[in-house]
Amino acid sequence: MTEQLDIYIGWDSREPIAYEVAKSTILKHASIPVGVEPIVLENLVSRNAYTRDIDPLASTEFTYSRFFTPWLANYKGWALFCDCDFLFFSDVADLLQYRDPQKAVYCVKHDYTPKEGTKMDGKIQTSYPRKNWSSFMLFNCEHPSVRKLTPELINRESGAYLHRMQWAADDEIGEIPTAWNWLEGWNEKPATGTPNAVHFTNGGPWFKDWQDVEYGDVWRKEALKIDPDFKPI
Repeated sequence: MTEQLDIYIGWDSREPIAYEVAKSTILKHASIPVGVEPIVLENLVSRNAYTRDIDPLASTEFTYSRFFTPWLANYKGWALFCDCDFLFFSDVADLLQYRDPQKAVYCVKHDYTPKEGTKMDGKIQTSYPRKNWSSFMLFNCEHPSVRKLTPELINRESGAYLHRMQWAADDEIGEIPTAWNWLEGWNEKPATGTPNAVHFTNGGPWFKDWQDVEYGDVWRKEALKIDPDFKPI
Protein backbone atom coordinates (compact mmCIF):
# COMPACT_ATOMS: atom_id res chain seq x y z
CA MET A 1 0.00 0.00 0.00
CA THR A 2 1.35 3.43 -0.91
CA GLU A 3 2.21 5.52 2.14
CA GLN A 4 0.29 8.69 2.79
CA LEU A 5 1.92 12.10 2.55
CA ASP A 6 0.64 14.46 5.21
CA ILE A 7 0.41 18.05 4.04
CA TYR A 8 -0.10 21.06 6.28
CA ILE A 9 -1.17 24.36 4.75
CA GLY A 10 -0.96 27.70 6.48
CA TRP A 11 -4.43 29.11 7.12
CA ASP A 12 -5.23 32.79 7.49
CA SER A 13 -8.63 34.15 8.50
CA ARG A 14 -8.30 36.96 5.93
CA GLU A 15 -7.98 34.57 2.98
CA PRO A 16 -9.69 31.21 3.66
CA ILE A 17 -10.46 30.72 -0.05
CA ALA A 18 -6.74 30.64 -0.76
CA TYR A 19 -6.38 27.61 1.53
CA GLU A 20 -9.34 25.89 -0.14
CA VAL A 21 -7.86 26.32 -3.64
CA ALA A 22 -4.44 25.09 -2.54
CA LYS A 23 -6.01 22.03 -0.94
CA SER A 24 -8.32 21.35 -3.87
CA THR A 25 -5.55 21.52 -6.47
CA ILE A 26 -3.28 19.28 -4.39
CA LEU A 27 -6.00 16.63 -4.23
CA LYS A 28 -6.88 17.10 -7.90
CA HIS A 29 -3.42 16.02 -9.06
CA ALA A 30 -2.36 13.59 -6.30
CA SER A 31 -1.72 9.99 -7.30
CA ILE A 32 -0.96 8.89 -3.73
CA PRO A 33 -2.99 9.14 -0.53
CA VAL A 34 -2.59 12.60 0.98
CA GLY A 35 -3.89 14.06 4.19
CA VAL A 36 -4.34 17.83 3.95
CA GLU A 37 -4.83 19.87 7.11
CA PRO A 38 -4.84 23.60 7.83
CA ILE A 39 -2.51 25.06 10.42
CA VAL A 40 -4.92 27.32 12.29
CA LEU A 41 -3.17 29.59 14.76
CA GLU A 42 -6.21 29.87 17.04
CA ASN A 43 -6.23 26.09 17.46
CA LEU A 44 -2.58 26.01 18.50
CA VAL A 45 -3.21 28.85 20.94
CA SER A 46 -6.20 27.03 22.46
CA ARG A 47 -3.98 23.97 22.99
CA ASN A 48 -1.40 26.17 24.75
CA ALA A 49 1.11 25.10 22.13
CA TYR A 50 1.59 28.57 20.61
CA THR A 51 2.45 31.33 23.07
CA ARG A 52 4.45 33.86 21.03
CA ASP A 53 3.62 37.53 21.31
CA ILE A 54 2.12 39.22 18.24
CA ASP A 55 4.84 40.19 15.77
CA PRO A 56 3.98 43.43 13.91
CA LEU A 57 6.13 42.28 10.97
CA ALA A 58 4.30 38.97 10.58
CA SER A 59 2.45 39.09 7.25
CA THR A 60 0.25 36.03 7.92
CA GLU A 61 -1.20 34.13 10.85
CA PHE A 62 1.10 31.22 10.00
CA THR A 63 4.36 33.18 9.93
CA TYR A 64 5.65 31.10 12.86
CA SER A 65 3.07 28.36 13.24
CA ARG A 66 4.33 26.69 10.04
CA PHE A 67 7.20 25.28 12.08
CA PHE A 68 4.71 23.20 14.08
CA THR A 69 4.39 20.88 11.06
CA PRO A 70 6.71 18.15 12.44
CA TRP A 71 5.03 18.41 15.86
CA LEU A 72 1.60 18.05 14.29
CA ALA A 73 2.93 15.02 12.38
CA ASN A 74 4.13 13.52 15.69
CA TYR A 75 7.71 13.69 14.40
CA LYS A 76 7.02 10.69 12.16
CA GLY A 77 7.80 10.18 8.47
CA TRP A 78 7.84 12.99 5.95
CA ALA A 79 5.42 15.92 5.94
CA LEU A 80 4.98 18.87 3.61
CA PHE A 81 4.20 22.44 4.58
CA CYS A 82 3.16 25.16 2.16
CA ASP A 83 1.71 28.64 2.40
CA CYS A 84 -1.96 28.99 1.49
CA ASP A 85 -1.27 31.17 -1.55
CA PHE A 86 -0.32 28.23 -3.80
CA LEU A 87 -1.92 26.82 -6.92
CA PHE A 88 -0.84 23.27 -7.81
CA PHE A 89 -0.47 21.92 -11.32
CA SER A 90 1.48 18.73 -10.54
CA ASP A 91 1.39 15.57 -8.47
CA VAL A 92 2.95 15.92 -5.00
CA ALA A 93 4.01 12.27 -5.29
CA ASP A 94 6.88 13.55 -7.44
CA LEU A 95 8.37 15.16 -4.33
CA LEU A 96 8.99 11.78 -2.75
CA GLN A 97 11.88 11.07 -5.12
CA TYR A 98 13.98 13.67 -3.32
CA ARG A 99 13.80 12.08 0.12
CA ASP A 100 17.19 11.36 1.66
CA PRO A 101 17.27 10.32 5.33
CA GLN A 102 20.41 12.39 5.80
CA LYS A 103 18.50 15.58 5.00
CA ALA A 104 16.38 17.38 7.57
CA VAL A 105 14.31 19.44 5.18
CA TYR A 106 13.93 20.17 1.47
CA CYS A 107 12.98 23.48 -0.08
CA VAL A 108 13.47 25.65 -3.14
CA LYS A 109 16.57 27.71 -2.39
CA HIS A 110 15.40 31.01 -3.81
CA ASP A 111 17.74 33.92 -4.25
CA TYR A 112 14.89 36.36 -3.80
CA THR A 113 15.31 39.97 -2.73
CA PRO A 114 12.06 41.91 -3.16
CA LYS A 115 11.97 45.67 -2.90
CA GLU A 116 10.78 46.95 0.45
CA GLY A 117 7.16 48.03 0.28
CA THR A 118 3.77 46.43 0.72
CA LYS A 119 2.18 43.24 -0.49
CA MET A 120 -1.21 41.53 -0.41
CA ASP A 121 -3.61 43.55 1.73
CA GLY A 122 -1.17 46.28 2.73
CA LYS A 123 1.17 44.10 4.77
CA ILE A 124 4.82 45.16 4.87
CA GLN A 125 7.12 43.39 2.41
CA THR A 126 10.33 42.61 4.27
CA SER A 127 13.60 41.35 2.83
CA TYR A 128 15.88 38.86 4.57
CA PRO A 129 18.32 36.04 3.71
CA ARG A 130 16.70 32.82 2.47
CA LYS A 131 13.40 34.58 1.93
CA ASN A 132 10.64 32.19 0.79
CA TRP A 133 12.67 29.08 1.60
CA SER A 134 10.23 28.36 4.42
CA SER A 135 7.11 28.86 2.30
CA PHE A 136 7.36 25.29 0.97
CA MET A 137 9.16 22.75 3.16
CA LEU A 138 9.34 18.97 2.92
CA PHE A 139 10.25 17.91 6.46
CA ASN A 140 12.01 14.71 7.45
CA CYS A 141 10.14 14.68 10.73
CA GLU A 142 12.29 12.01 12.39
CA HIS A 143 15.59 13.79 11.70
CA PRO A 144 17.39 14.98 14.86
CA SER A 145 17.56 18.56 13.62
CA VAL A 146 13.84 18.62 12.86
CA ARG A 147 13.08 17.17 16.29
CA LYS A 148 14.55 20.38 17.69
CA LEU A 149 11.38 22.13 16.46
CA THR A 150 9.46 21.72 19.69
CA PRO A 151 6.74 24.18 20.75
CA GLU A 152 9.16 25.54 23.34
CA LEU A 153 11.82 26.33 20.73
CA ILE A 154 9.34 27.75 18.20
CA ASN A 155 7.90 30.08 20.82
CA ARG A 156 11.34 31.15 22.05
CA GLU A 157 13.53 31.61 18.98
CA SER A 158 13.67 34.56 16.59
CA GLY A 159 12.06 34.70 13.19
CA ALA A 160 15.52 34.79 11.64
CA TYR A 161 16.53 31.56 13.38
CA LEU A 162 13.37 29.78 12.25
CA HIS A 163 12.94 31.06 8.69
CA ARG A 164 16.64 30.86 7.79
CA MET A 165 16.55 27.24 8.97
CA GLN A 166 19.33 27.76 11.46
CA TRP A 167 17.94 24.77 13.34
CA ALA A 168 19.52 22.58 10.64
CA ALA A 169 23.09 22.42 9.32
CA ASP A 170 23.50 23.81 5.82
CA ASP A 171 24.32 20.38 4.41
CA GLU A 172 21.10 19.02 5.94
CA ILE A 173 18.96 21.36 3.81
CA GLY A 174 18.15 19.61 0.54
CA GLU A 175 17.09 21.37 -2.64
CA ILE A 176 14.12 20.77 -4.90
CA PRO A 177 13.45 22.41 -8.29
CA THR A 178 12.17 25.97 -8.50
CA ALA A 179 9.07 24.68 -10.29
CA TRP A 180 7.72 23.51 -6.92
CA ASN A 181 7.73 27.02 -5.47
CA TRP A 182 7.45 29.20 -8.56
CA LEU A 183 7.22 32.82 -7.42
CA GLU A 184 4.66 34.69 -9.48
CA GLY A 185 6.09 38.01 -10.61
CA TRP A 186 9.66 36.92 -9.95
CA ASN A 187 10.54 33.59 -11.61
CA GLU A 188 10.60 33.31 -15.38
CA LYS A 189 7.57 31.63 -16.92
CA PRO A 190 8.33 28.17 -18.37
CA ALA A 191 8.80 28.04 -22.14
CA THR A 192 6.34 25.14 -22.22
CA GLY A 193 3.84 23.80 -19.76
CA THR A 194 3.29 25.20 -16.28
CA PRO A 195 5.21 25.28 -13.01
CA ASN A 196 4.48 22.45 -10.60
CA ALA A 197 3.14 24.92 -8.05
CA VAL A 198 2.58 28.65 -8.40
CA HIS A 199 3.18 30.80 -5.33
CA PHE A 200 1.34 34.14 -5.34
CA THR A 201 3.85 35.57 -2.91
CA ASN A 202 3.09 39.27 -3.49
CA GLY A 203 -0.67 38.91 -3.63
CA GLY A 204 -3.19 36.60 -5.23
CA PRO A 205 -6.40 36.95 -7.24
CA TRP A 206 -8.55 36.73 -4.12
CA PHE A 207 -7.54 40.39 -3.62
CA LYS A 208 -9.13 43.06 -5.84
CA ASP A 209 -5.78 44.71 -6.55
CA TRP A 210 -4.11 41.46 -7.69
CA GLN A 211 -6.26 40.33 -10.59
CA ASP A 212 -3.69 40.64 -13.39
CA VAL A 213 -1.24 38.00 -12.18
CA GLU A 214 0.12 35.01 -14.08
CA TYR A 215 -2.18 31.99 -13.73
CA GLY A 216 -4.77 34.19 -12.00
CA ASP A 217 -7.43 33.01 -14.44
CA VAL A 218 -6.76 29.38 -13.51
CA TRP A 219 -6.91 30.21 -9.82
CA ARG A 220 -10.26 32.01 -10.22
CA LYS A 221 -11.78 29.02 -12.06
CA GLU A 222 -10.75 26.75 -9.20
CA ALA A 223 -12.12 29.20 -6.62
CA LEU A 224 -15.50 29.37 -8.37
CA LYS A 225 -15.76 25.57 -8.33
CA ILE A 226 -15.46 25.74 -4.54
CA ASP A 227 -17.55 28.86 -4.03
CA PRO A 228 -19.73 29.95 -6.97
CA ASP A 229 -20.33 33.24 -5.16
CA PHE A 230 -16.64 34.05 -4.74
CA LYS A 231 -15.68 37.69 -5.15
CA PRO A 232 -12.26 39.27 -4.58
CA ILE A 233 -11.86 41.17 -1.32
